[in-house]
Amino acid sequence: MTENENPMGGQALPSTRRSIPIALIRAREKVMTPIREMLADSGITEQQWRILRVLEEFGPQDASTLAERACLLLPSQTRIVQTLLEKGLVTRQADEKDRRKQTVAITDAGRAIIEEKLDDAKAIAARIEEVIGKEKLAQLLDILEDFQKL
Repeated sequence: MTENENPMGGQALPSTRRSIPIALIRAREKVMTPIREMLADSGITEQQWRILRVLEEFGPQDASTLAERACLLLPSQTRIVQTLLEKGLVTRQADEKDRRKQTVAITDAGRAIIEEKLDDAKAIAARIEEVIGKEKLAQLLDILEDFQKL
């Protein structure tokens, strides 16, 4: 019987060793474990880190754009931003053009957390590149971008 053959007859699903969803989850956990360890003493979660990173990179933005760029559902992003507001790591104010929208921005305290973790984050990225190789890493990122077209 081949790997993709079902013992009950017909074609089976791919082996879980070669399943895209499962492979992506395994890879995500390998990548996120050192990031979680890096953030453990900072008092922020990986989702809060993503929001701070996005705000640092792109500047102030509306909630919908922030949620999309940080890969969060809007209700989750709203809750996380509220926590970051309470910690003094972001600000939120009414959009100047459309008062129904709110703009979120990083504070100096938020930037300080990114600066504090910068060397650790660079070391994690360097380790990934070391294991995978620069060329394969670039290919992987291109392939993952292609997945966003699904």
